[in-house]
Amino acid sequence: WVIQAHRKLGVDLPVNVKLMFEGMEESGSEGMFEAIQILSKEGKFLSDVDFFCISDNYWLGASKPCLTYGLRGLAYFSCSVQCCEQDLHSGVLGGTVHEAMTDLVQLMASLIDSSGKILVPGIMDDVAEVTPEEDALYETIDFNCESYKKENKVASVSNKLMYEKEKDLLMARWRWPTLSLHGIEGAFAGTGAKTVIPAKAIGKFSLRLVPDQDPKRIEQCVSDHLNKVFSSLGSPNKMNVTLLHGAKAWLSDPKHPNFEAAARATEKVYGMLPDYTREGGSIPITTAFEEATQMNVCLLPVGACDDMAHSQNEKYNKKNLINGVKVLGLYLHELGELKGPKPSECRCVELSPEELMEPGAFMRGFKCKCFM
Repeated sequence: WVIQAHRKLGVDLPVNVKLMFEGMEESGSEGMFEAIQILSKEGKFLSDVDFFCISDNYWLGASKPCLTYGLRGLAYFSCSVQCCEQDLHSGVLGGTVHEAMTDLVQLMASLIDSSGKILVPGIMDDVAEVTPEEDALYETIDFNCESYKKENKVASVSNKLMYEKEKDLLMARWRWPTLSLHGIEGAFAGTGAKTVIPAKAIGKFSLRLVPDQDPKRIEQCVSDHLNKVFSSLGSPNKMNVTLLHGAKAWLSDPKHPNFEAAARATEKVYGMLPDYTREGGSIPITTAFEEATQMNVCLLPVGACDDMAHSQNEKYNKKNLINGVKVLGLYLHELGELKGPKPSECRCVELSPEELMEPGAFMRGFKCKCFM
């Protein structure tokens, strides 16, 4: 729409624009990461891109826009327990076999307690402490716990969250790892009362990871823990743990020129500066772009917090759509006003670790002495 508007008005685009469409995120983005690596090589499609912008997340609230500079990563697991070759009748064979479901329920319960504490040893070892600078970013964010309960349909049921203070809740959502149990495959899940003993039950669970956590190390921690717990059960059944998907967390610099351009565009449309937020979800392609090209990625969300993503009655506000088009159009013009060398053409010698520690030294996409 932005490109179409420029063409109809006879206005030149202020920057060159390249589009990439990702349609397989929910199934692991098979082939996408390999394609990004290939397309980032010298002379390829992404090799001269200076800034990336992704619109694939949501505002923190329903009325104030935001820019997102951090995402949690993901480690998605399956844990299977098998006790026989086919399902059995509980009336005929119950009490005579070691049931897979009984083992699996105990394994799943060993991962996390009802207060949200992760019980897997080693998970928290690589999590960085909160710095005073990071802590200060939460002070000005427009967020209310009571509204959050209503927006996410909690108020009418339990009316209680894990944390009562806004800052604590946001940190739990954004910058601390979490573990969620998702379901059990192979178990009876229909209506009625089927008296079956599942031959094989597969539990699905995932951890949301934060910066410095490596999915491979998390896989080892989870595997060691579940094998230890299963051994303690004394069960003769077969148990297997598999990491289905893994992605590292992403953290950027909200003071980067890419973010500053997006902030100015947002202010012109909404009459207010955006909040700077992190997101609890994972968008693996963000890290893939940044690692392959070394260029900055800005997340510019368009949807509101109450869009009910991945849930029943998912929606999208017309107002958000129209204003989102305006913001993206102005964002391109703000990028066109930036001065200095093209980040993708910078071939300077990188700064030393000591030089990178100096205030303002690291302005991605530059890891050198170039400034925008």
